[in-house]
Amino acid sequence: MNKTYQLKVNGDSLYSSNELELEEIDFAQTPTGDFHILKNNKSYKANVISNNFHNKNYQIVVNNSVYNIDIQTPLDELIHQLGFSLNLAKQVNSIQSPMPGLILEINVQQGQEVKQGDNLLILEAMKMENNLTSPRDGVIKTIQVKKGDTVEKGLLLIEFE
Repeated sequence: MNKTYQLKVNGDSLYSSNELELEEIDFAQTPTGDFHILKNNKSYKANVISNNFHNKNYQIVVNNSVYNIDIQTPLDELIHQLGFSLNLAKQVNSIQSPMPGLILEINVQQGQEVKQGDNLLILEAMKMENNLTSPRDGVIKTIQVKKGDTVEKGLLLIEFE
C-alpha cells in the first residue's frame, strides 16, 4: 500500500513523500545517536533534537541546519476536512479521587511543572496503594489535600493551571 505523507518544513514549505521513497535512501544510526544518510550519492548528517510523536512534530538538524517538520497523513487530512481533530482531546484540568481512601504521599508541590505519567500522589484504598499519575503535561495550580487526609470518591485532589 502506498501512503502519501504531507511534510510541512519550517511552517511553510510543503513536501509530499511516500514510504516507497525510503528505498532510495541509505541511512544508519551512529553510536552517538546521530544518523548518517546517503541519498543520490550525497552524504548527510542528521540528528533529531525533539519530537512529539502524538502531534507528529519533529525538530531535526541536517548538516548543521535546523528544520521543524510537521507530518500529515491522508487520515489527518480527512479528519481536518470533516472539521474534527484528533489532537484536541478533552483537556484534564483536575484530578479527583477515584475511590475513598487515605492520602499516603504527595509527590508534587504547587507551581511544579509535571510531565504526563509523573507520579502525583499515593492513595491507599482497600489496603492497596494506588499511584495516581499526571494525565498530561502541565503545572500544578493547587493541591487540595495533605498527607494523612481521608478522602471520599470524587473529592478534588489536584488542579492544573
